[in-house]
Amino acid sequence: MGKGMEKRYKLELNRPDCIGCAACTAVAPDHWEMDDDGKAKIKGCKTREDSWQEKDISEEDMPLNKEAAECCPVNVIHVTDKEKDEKLI
Repeated sequence: MGKGMEKRYKLELNRPDCIGCAACTAVAPDHWEMDDDGKAKIKGCKTREDSWQEKDISEEDMPLNKEAAECCPVNVIHVTDKEKDEKLI
């Protein structure tokens, strides 16, 4: 895989605490969508037992998802650099 294609970052959504404002879907519609229950969800993710969602994303997809996290009014979206084991937001 070329640079930017490896899945260096982890995107997480604390879905139980999502208020459904849809800011993330407005910022990054290729990665986020609203579900039938009125809450956001990460497209193509896996759902953990604690109802959080997570998906590994590439460096190319990180800036838009970081912006989605920053615009979330309840701070339920998190981006982690897996290489550095460092939470970016």
